[in-house]
Amino acid sequence: MAKAWRRFRSWGDRTPALEDLPCIPVAVDRVLTLTAPVAFRETLLNLIAQARERILIATLYLQDDDAGRQVLRALYAAKAARPELEIAVFVDFHRAQRGLIGKNKSAGNSTLYRNMARSLGPGVAVYGVPVHTREIMGVMHLKGFILDDTVLYSGASLNDVYLHRNQRYRLDRYHVIQDRHLADSLAGLLLHVLRPSAAARPLDTEAAPRKTSLRAPIIKFRRVLAKASYHMAEGTIRSGEVGITPLLGFGGADNELNAALLKLIHHAEDHLVLFTPYFNLPGPVRRAIGVKIKEGCKVTIVLGDKIANDFYIPPDEPFKAIGVLPYLYEGNLRRFCKAHQSAIDHGVLNVHLWCHEHHTFHLKGVLVDDDYALLTGNNMNPRAWRLDLENGLLIHDPHKKLQQQHQAELERTLAHTERLAHYRSLEAVETYPVPVQRLLKRLGHARMDRLVNQVL
Repeated sequence: MAKAWRRFRSWGDRTPALEDLPCIPVAVDRVLTLTAPVAFRETLLNLIAQARERILIATLYLQDDDAGRQVLRALYAAKAARPELEIAVFVDFHRAQRGLIGKNKSAGNSTLYRNMARSLGPGVAVYGVPVHTREIMGVMHLKGFILDDTVLYSGASLNDVYLHRNQRYRLDRYHVIQDRHLADSLAGLLLHVLRPSAAARPLDTEAAPRKTSLRAPIIKFRRVLAKASYHMAEGTIRSGEVGITPLLGFGGADNELNAALLKLIHHAEDHLVLFTPYFNLPGPVRRAIGVKIKEGCKVTIVLGDKIANDFYIPPDEPFKAIGVLPYLYEGNLRRFCKAHQSAIDHGVLNVHLWCHEHHTFHLKGVLVDDDYALLTGNNMNPRAWRLDLENGLLIHDPHKKLQQQHQAELERTLAHTERLAHYRSLEAVETYPVPVQRLLKRLGHARMDRLVNQVL
């Protein structure tokens, strides 16, 4: 444990202390936590309809389904009503070229973008942004909706389940922040770093180029991203304000978002809350949490039950290889809880498994001692830690003005959870469906289970 602590400290000491990070002062009454996917959808559509200057969207994907088409049509309607409105959508290049994992092969969402542009005309630019030559090696995972001076921040992408258009929803976190300086900071990265890159290609006006032709631009783009950060007009937090620091994360070295996450965990003295959809923590995060548990800090981890995982396949449906992921993550959790069973027994570690009917769970972020919060799309797994392009908003609340909002959000989430009392409450491998057992054994024999945890 002492060795893990030294590694943790050496990583964190490379960056400023949390209280020394530059921040944008934002009035507390300009920060609002939304309660559900429907509120997220309605707020997004209302902000699109009201926009007068700019609409900039960063999301992993905008899906060719009812919700995705509704959002895209709303963007075209806003452009038609106000031709001077600047609209740009940034999605992952590779994700836009394929269908859903485990579903039938398709040309992906880029077909929707081109067809919509042909029928409704230009003006809604959709850019595919590759951060690597292959999707498995990293995706554009930035999040944030900038609508004039308002930032709508969520880890959600845009499709039926994230926006709860039909019968199922995927729960995320949703925050509305009204501040010109923050909106400008997030917009600056999209407009001055992503859009000018030769690697970022418009998907609404042309067929996707061959990936081999993008190799050189992607390599150059990655060098730019490695040095990029959010620029801001920093200030001092006064009474009635919180400080918000936008953070960029890319790569395993000099990653400011990763460093801030470790600093947050280190900062916790009384309690730490961590939201993650998939229990596959990077080594530095897992070790840092172990240090906090040993110190007696109350640690709460909120994650989805395996049946609330978006890759879960019910036993009565045909099994596909991707369906092994929820079981891999449950195995990770079982081993973690076994190692910390004493802390669970004494209430120092509280693991809450979320499950609500047939819905799924996608929350990410951290709450620390009522004075810090991290909003992020980062899945807090090895892939996000080293491969994907991520971002987050670090909120410093020294006067604890947002404490009630954070507590209310936590209580809403915990309402559909069950606290894990013992690691044996989680299923063991021998109780899994036979196809899952077979695949897990094959992966284990070839030691491929570790590789899968690193890249998926």
